[in-house]
Amino acid sequence: FLGALEKTEGPAQMHSCEIGEANTFVSSYSAGDRTRAFLKVQDGCDYKCTYCTIPLARGISRSDTLENVVSRAQEIAEKGIPEIVLTGVNVGDYGKGEFGNKRHENTFMELVEALDQRVDVDRMRISSIEPNLLRNEIIEFTHRSKKFVPHFHIPLQSGSDTLLKLMKRRYMSGLYRQRVETIKAANPDTCIGVDVIVGFPGETEELFLETYNFLNELDISYLHVFTYSERANTLAAGMEGVVPIPERKRRNKMLRILSEKKKRAFYESQLGKRRPILFEGENREGYMYGYSDNYVRVRTFWDPELANKTKTFCLSGICDEGFVTLEVESRTANATDFSRI
Repeated sequence: FLGALEKTEGPAQMHSCEIGEANTFVSSYSAGDRTRAFLKVQDGCDYKCTYCTIPLARGISRSDTLENVVSRAQEIAEKGIPEIVLTGVNVGDYGKGEFGNKRHENTFMELVEALDQRVDVDRMRISSIEPNLLRNEIIEFTHRSKKFVPHFHIPLQSGSDTLLKLMKRRYMSGLYRQRVETIKAANPDTCIGVDVIVGFPGETEELFLETYNFLNELDISYLHVFTYSERANTLAAGMEGVVPIPERKRRNKMLRILSEKKKRAFYESQLGKRRPILFEGENREGYMYGYSDNYVRVRTFWDPELANKTKTFCLSGICDEGFVTLEVESRTANATDFSRI
């Protein structure tokens, strides 16, 4: 591009468009290893959260067609990649077409049903989905599906209704709690991850503790904690009640400690249960790692026969590093010995 400019006689003309005009969908997927691929099914966002610049950078919400997603997914499966993760800026908003067309012919529910029925792959996972878009029918479908795994990552951002209103989120804490309870009622072994922001303008100590206590009471599995930082061209950047940076860091640390407790409790609840494990194909100093279908991180001794394969094991313990270990069957001439590795 720069070379072409150098060859131009006289002033060169450069043309650009407003970022907000991004309204076409570019299909893509990434497969950095042989274990899982990330398939983009949706892009852009129509939400107006007061802290977020994504709508400015990525444009309006738009989706790939159902047939193209299925074709891409089957292409991934034919490469021998055992897991597909559905991604997007706002995945649950799938169904909106290009150029602002609000009447795309397929819904997200229809998409996941088609993938479940037509793509020959071991497992599929929804990357993240907004609580107001996580319908009961999707929860029930995931529970009965043989391919979509029991794992949801659901952004919360705050457990305080006061802050949710300031953020212009499209739900209150009561709806979020209801979603978690519905998921756990359908399948108590489901892993639930949560996004949360600390230090948002107006977050007093009292409002932060509302979030902390709300999360502490919820039957969730882990947190992704983000410290609020000001972004240009956002409403939140001009709000009153700025939280000092040291206080933001303190609150972040408190929630990260809570996250570790939640994850430990979830892992302990899975011990003694048999779960399918998808192993990664890398030898890391004599060990290999993987995830159960419900997102438990496991570690075992390196075995090339297990690389990029799914096999069911009993979860037996938790090592000092926090990984779950497996009970494996090793046959000897005299007996069957079960050992933890």
